Amino acid sequence: MKIIDIGANLTDPVFRGKYRGKQAHADDMPHMLERARASGIVGMMVTGGSLSESAEAVRLSREHPGLFATVGCHPTRSSEVDKHSGGADAYFAGLRALIDNNRDIVVAVGECGLDYDRLHFAAKDVQNKYFERQFELAAATGLPMFLHSRNTGGDFERIMRANRDRFSGGVVHSFTGSADEARQLLDLGLYIGINGCSLKTEENLAAVRTIPIDRLMIETDCPYCEIRKTHASHALLATDAAWTAPDAKKKERWDSDSMVKGRNEPCMIRQVLTVLAQLHGVGEAELAERMFENTRSVFFKNVKHNF
Repeated sequence: MKIIDIGANLTDPVFRGKYRGKQAHADDMPHMLERARASGIVGMMVTGGSLSESAEAVRLSREHPGLFATVGCHPTRSSEVDKHSGGADAYFAGLRALIDNNRDIVVAVGECGLDYDRLHFAAKDVQNKYFERQFELAAATGLPMFLHSRNTGGDFERIMRANRDRFSGGVVHSFTGSADEARQLLDLGLYIGINGCSLKTEENLAAVRTIPIDRLMIETDCPYCEIRKTHASHALLATDAAWTAPDAKKKERWDSDSMVKGRNEPCMIRQVLTVLAQLHGVGEAELAERMFENTRSVFFKNVKHNF
């Protein structure tokens, strides 16, 4: 089984043992990556959500085989563009330089899009302005896009339609919308990424069932979006599953063989796979292979890899 986690926030300090600025345990990045490999993950896309975060995603991808970076500005971070010392032009020149200087490991422009659930971080007009600008990066570099959409009242789809000829393809990750919203994204020729946050409610499950497997991708969005006992999807996790999650301990009792409670990890993608297989009535191996090929065809056509 081969799996690519399309959304891993590995630049988050919690994967270095630091929580809210305080060191709670040793850096366990190597142990976390080993658990990921043991679960069947052969590649991960490390999410870049700002200029500095994208640079860190590139650095991690240079350091660890099997990691690849996205480069872009998340909608909730778009307010920092105008605050950049050189202004917006310098900010986007920095993103472009990261891409141009690392074409062997940068696989997408993003994470970019719109998020109207969190307007306290960035106003609508700012989000829209700098989402539009990232199509320039995609057009100039030929890279696909790693996209984000939350409660946008149709603005995301409108902007995507207006710019669809400027990028080769992409995925709307961490999808939590309705079946109708899924259909609109599919009509735009986009893929849809599913993680634990996509599977919280019965309405979520009904929407995900409508997405054809040849347009699905899989992710964890770690350290967020784990499947919890309160989620509708939890009932679909088989107790006799072929894969068993590693033990998890509170961060204060951390050891190198255990996950940290409340911190999602890439290896937990196997739970997302189990739920998706149940929803679509197919075997996990068959579904994993289909999603692997979906991901490889969009993001890894022009990048050297060993999977």
